[in-house]
Amino acid sequence: MTNNEIIEKINEFLVEEFEVQAEKLVPEANLKDTLGLDSLDYIDLVVVIETNFGFKVKPEDFTDIATFQDFCDYVISRVNSKEMA
Repeated sequence: MTNNEIIEKINEFLVEEFEVQAEKLVPEANLKDTLGLDSLDYIDLVVVIETNFGFKVKPEDFTDIATFQDFCDYVISRVNSKEMA
């Protein structure tokens, strides 16, 4: 899976399942403030990530994720490391 395919999939589920407006999905968008995700959304987001990308998310992985770019980078790095294994 390419980085662009991963980002497209992320955009798709954020818009469809979390009702985030597509135009707000810019790299510097803050997940909480700009995209409106709360702690319950984060729990759902973990489930969606695990289902769509096939890796387990640890709660501590989210401590350094603040922006949409951080989130995409995290998923891309995990998918790429899983594919290398």
